[in-house]
Amino acid sequence: MGAPSDRLWQRIEGIYDAILAHPFLTGLTDGTLPQAAFTEYLVQDGLYLRSYAATLAALAARAPTTADTDLFAAHAVNAVAVERALHADLLGELGADAAGAAPSPTCTAYTSYLAAAVHRGSFAEGLAAVLPCYWIYARVGRHLQAAGSPDPRYQRWIDSYGAEEFQSVVDAVLAVTDRLGDEVAPAEAAAMTDRFVTASRYEWMFWDAAFRRETWPV
Repeated sequence: MGAPSDRLWQRIEGIYDAILAHPFLTGLTDGTLPQAAFTEYLVQDGLYLRSYAATLAALAARAPTTADTDLFAAHAVNAVAVERALHADLLGELGADAAGAAPSPTCTAYTSYLAAAVHRGSFAEGLAAVLPCYWIYARVGRHLQAAGSPDPRYQRWIDSYGAEEFQSVVDAVLAVTDRLGDEVAPAEAAAMTDRFVTASRYEWMFWDAAFRRETWPV
């Protein structure tokens, strides 16, 4: 049957293929992504990461073991801080300022979904909800590294997520996922799958929203 994480990934293979085919990501490697779309993504991702860090801290507080608590608390402080620093540097190079920016509809919906999953569901459900942000980015980073980018700023973004250091962070989360996936009852495993699939859909939506420079309709 494979590891629990393998079974989760099988459920999103179509979503992942759609992510790789999205013009935001293909535009990173062929250099056609409009700078305005990349800037919008960086601004919104900065807002997302602020909420994601709080969500990881809440997940850490609910963890079943001290090791799990330490892992997600460290990620909330360190891993997310590294990403935010990268975004801040890139925004500076682009001459953009995120001050005063408000979350887009998709950013608001995604972060709200993750917070609800962590606070209202089991630890395993919350873990499955936050996992796509780790795992999909690592896979995307490695995939895009194979093609590279003619834009040095896009290449820096690609390299940060395709790096071995980021993969080691993801591997630690996958190890927790596989351990819990082997322990939970069938109903909780189904809930984990639902959370994982929905959050993966939001990953596609997040890139799409930035590409469209999504705004509130009213």
